[in-house]
Amino acid sequence: MKNSNALSQSHKILFLNTLAFTVCFACWTLNGVLVTFLVDNGIFHWSVVQVGWLLGIPILTGSIMRLPIGILTDKFGGKYVFSLLLLLSSIPLFLLPYADSFFMFALLSFFFGMVGTSFAVGIGYTSIWYPKEWQGRALGIFGMGNAGAAITTFLAPSLLNHFSISDPQNGWKILPVIYAVSLVVIGVAFLIFAQNKKIENNTKSVSQMLTPLKSARVWRFGAYYFLVFGCFVAYSQWLLPNFMNVYQTSLVMGGLFATMFSLPSGVIRAFGGYLSDKFGARKVMYWVLGSSVILSALLMVPKMEITTDGPGILAAKKGVVNDINNKTVKVGDKEYPIMQKASLVNENAIFPTTSSWQDVVVANNQNVAKKELIAKGITVIKFDANMWVFLVLVILIGISWGIGKAAVYKHIPEYFPNEVGVVGGMVGMIGGLGGFFGPIIFGYLLTATGIWSSSWIFILIFSIVCLVWMHYTITQMTKKKELTATHFKLETVS
Repeated sequence: MKNSNALSQSHKILFLNTLAFTVCFACWTLNGVLVTFLVDNGIFHWSVVQVGWLLGIPILTGSIMRLPIGILTDKFGGKYVFSLLLLLSSIPLFLLPYADSFFMFALLSFFFGMVGTSFAVGIGYTSIWYPKEWQGRALGIFGMGNAGAAITTFLAPSLLNHFSISDPQNGWKILPVIYAVSLVVIGVAFLIFAQNKKIENNTKSVSQMLTPLKSARVWRFGAYYFLVFGCFVAYSQWLLPNFMNVYQTSLVMGGLFATMFSLPSGVIRAFGGYLSDKFGARKVMYWVLGSSVILSALLMVPKMEITTDGPGILAAKKGVVNDINNKTVKVGDKEYPIMQKASLVNENAIFPTTSSWQDVVVANNQNVAKKELIAKGITVIKFDANMWVFLVLVILIGISWGIGKAAVYKHIPEYFPNEVGVVGGMVGMIGGLGGFFGPIIFGYLLTATGIWSSSWIFILIFSIVCLVWMHYTITQMTKKKELTATHFKLETVS
């Protein structure tokens, strides 16, 4: 009975954590919709560079501050840290309607970006309530709060349009207030309904709490999370212009496709936690990184048309060209059939298609030697990178990353049971920085290559690095265990 009541209390905390994280994640990605709306409607005349900074600043704040917030969670418990975070983060959102310049908007965005640190609080506060066999599922369910990004993508544009009907210049100001009120409501609910819990007998100094960060394992987990979470956040923003530029979709359809990537990836995280509990986080990560390698390899092939040399025609014997028409070339008494240019290759083919023809390179009355080229062969290889196939592959890699997000955090309480907040905060910080730097890296690659799929080449290389690093580390650990076991047996025998 006691265990049943304890689990019931744990589930209540999990519900509050997940709800708070969902609202925080929705707030964290607010600028993606709000700033775009303000510029498109001429309310603020910000440059492309300024818009980029306003989109990135909250992501950056929420990332770099995860580590100190994780330390505070381990030190003082999740109830008070989460409540304070929710209430304080609402203040810059309440003030956002009064921002009348780029600097003020950027400054307030910097402060409300603190909601992104909610992940570090929730990870530490959730894991302490659950036994080892439950932690994968619990952390996976909590991580479903990533779907808050999809909530903003769906609701915010409609709300902005609705509020702007009667007052086009000032209607937008209601939206950040709604977000601020939601943070206050959740913050007060936390204070009333949550029960504080922290690591018992935690008398460590800050320097002692930071000791685990010297472990290479922490940075390896951070690398995994840079891929499965950071690149997920990056593509949540990057896919919209990708679809619009490569496939000429509308803004609405491109946004829908981007949501089809982000929503399943957030929701599937709970299933990833279940798989990690059932089969082990290590085995799940093998599947996640392996699938990331395969899918990114398929996605990196760009939409392209390649013209190359094809099969030409050589003279079988010497002679004089005495007739050239659309279908044949006659040299002496021998006629050579000419392959005509084919009709346009079918659009939206799933696999690459080829088309070949021949162009005559000789003239009437020209003397032709044996083996001399009469008609040059031309082959065109066309790959449409079918939009629906691309979309399915994007959704699949998003789902894979969603499962991976849960698997990474299943590792942390296993290896660092007394430093979940600190290690979770550090790993979360590295992953969050992936969300900030990802679009910047993708932008540089696009500028350098002129190819939209160049971002997937980066993903392929990074996925391979993570997979090799993990496999090498596990192989070394296995060898070490075998040597230890052998040494122990020899000592026992002697």
